[in-house]
Amino acid sequence: MSTRKDRLKKLVKVQEQMKALHETRHATFLAAAATAETEARELVAHFDQTDSLSGIFPDLYHRRIASAVVRQEAGLESARKEAGLIAAATARTNMVERAYKDVRNRDERERSDRERLDLIAQKRSDG
Repeated sequence: MSTRKDRLKKLVKVQEQMKALHETRHATFLAAAATAETEARELVAHFDQTDSLSGIFPDLYHRRIASAVVRQEAGLESARKEAGLIAAATARTNMVERAYKDVRNRDERERSDRERLDLIAQKRSDG
C-alpha cells in the first residue's frame, strides 16, 4: 500500500501535467485566433486592390472575412476560458505541493526523532 507521501507526490505530477495541458491549449487557441486575425486583415487589404476578384465575388470575400473574424473571436474566448482553467490548475498544484512538502517534512522529522531515540536507547544499553 502506498503512503500518503507517495500518493501526494504522484498527485503533484498529475496536477503539473494538467496545468501544462491547459497552458498548451491556451497557446493553441491564441495562435488560432492570431491566424484568423491575419487572414481577415489580408482579405480586407486584398479586397480593394484592382487585381482582386472581390469585384466579381464580393459575397465570397465578405463571408470569408466574417468567418475569419468569428474564428478569431472564438479562439480568444476559448483562450480566456483556458486561462481560467490554468489559474485553477495552478492553485490546485500549489495546494497539493504544500501538502506534499508538509507530509515529507513531517516524515523527515519523525525519522530523525526515531534515529535519536534509537541512539539514546543504544547508549543506555551500552552504558
